[in-house]
Amino acid sequence: MSIGSPAAGRPRPFRFTTSLPPLDRPPSQWRAEVRRIEQLGFDSVSVSDHLTGGWAIDPLIALTVAAEVTSRLRLLTLVLCNDFRHPVTLHRSLANLEVLSGGRLEVGLGAGWQRADHDAAGLPFDPPGTRIERLGETVEVLRGLFGPAPVTFTGRHYHLTDLDGLPKPLRPGGPPLLVGGGGRRVLELAGRSADIVGVNPRLGAGVDPGTALAELGPERLAQKLTWARDAARAAGRDPDRLEFQLRMYDVRVRQDGVEHRASSSLAAKLPPSALAASPCVLHGDVEECVAKLRALRDRYGVSYLHLGGNVDAAAPIVARLAGR
Repeated sequence: MSIGSPAAGRPRPFRFTTSLPPLDRPPSQWRAEVRRIEQLGFDSVSVSDHLTGGWAIDPLIALTVAAEVTSRLRLLTLVLCNDFRHPVTLHRSLANLEVLSGGRLEVGLGAGWQRADHDAAGLPFDPPGTRIERLGETVEVLRGLFGPAPVTFTGRHYHLTDLDGLPKPLRPGGPPLLVGGGGRRVLELAGRSADIVGVNPRLGAGVDPGTALAELGPERLAQKLTWARDAARAAGRDPDRLEFQLRMYDVRVRQDGVEHRASSSLAAKLPPSALAASPCVLHGDVEECVAKLRALRDRYGVSYLHLGGNVDAAAPIVARLAGR
C-alpha cells in the first residue's frame, strides 16, 4: 500500500508539506527552522529546482542536511527539473539519500517550464511533447534502477545496458514518485506511472505567471484530476491508489486576532472575486480553513497539500488535520 493509501471507503488522510527555508540566514538558524517544521507536525519538507531568479538551493544537498537534523520528516523534491540531470546519476543521488534518511525520500519530477533556466545553462528548451516524453523515460529508468535486477533500457533519449541500481532501496520499489504539471500530457503520464500526482496551473512559454492561477478554477481542477484518473485506468492501474498533491497559492489564516499570510506571485494579479472562488486559495479563521480543506478533499480527492512557506499560517491547520 502506498503512503497515505486509504482503507476501502475512507478518504485518504491529510498530509501537509511546506518549503525549505531559503539560504539567506545562518546555517544554525536554517537547521533550527527545519527542525521546527518537523515539530509542528508537517509530514514533509519540500523544495523546488531552479537555476535563475536568485535561486540558491541545491535540492538534493539541502534535503540531505534536512534529513540529518530530523528523524520523522519526509523529504520531497517538488519538483526536480528532469532536464538538469541524467536519470542514471540522479538515481545514484536519490538512492543514497533514500538509504541515509532511513527511507524518508519522496521523489517529485517535472518536465521543466521556466525557459530562463534552460537558456541560462545553455540547455535546449524542447517542445513540451519532447520534454514530457523524456520525463516519461526518466520515470521508467528510475523505476528500473530502484528494482532488484540490472536494467537494460533503450529509449529515444536514454540508453542503459545491464546497469544495477545501487544502493538498493530500503523499501521495495524505492521511494514514492510524484509527477507534477499542469497540462494534459504530463498529468496523463502521472496517472500512468506515478504514486503521487502533483496538480499545478499550466505554466510555460507565453503564459503570464501572474495570471496562471486563474486557469486552475474549480472546473479546470476537476478536469485535470480526471485526466490523471482516466490515464491510470487505461493503464490497468487503480485510480483510487493515486494520491493527489496541490498547493494553496494564497493562504490567510486568522488566529487569536492575527492574520498569518503565505502568498505566491501566482495569486498577486487575481481580483478578490477570483481568489474567493479558487480551490487553491485558503482564507478565513482556523475553523473555516479546516472546513474548506475537508470540502476540497470530499469533492476532488486531494489530500496532500502545500500551504505555502509561512509555517505560522499553516501550523494551526496542520495541527487539526494532519493524518486525519
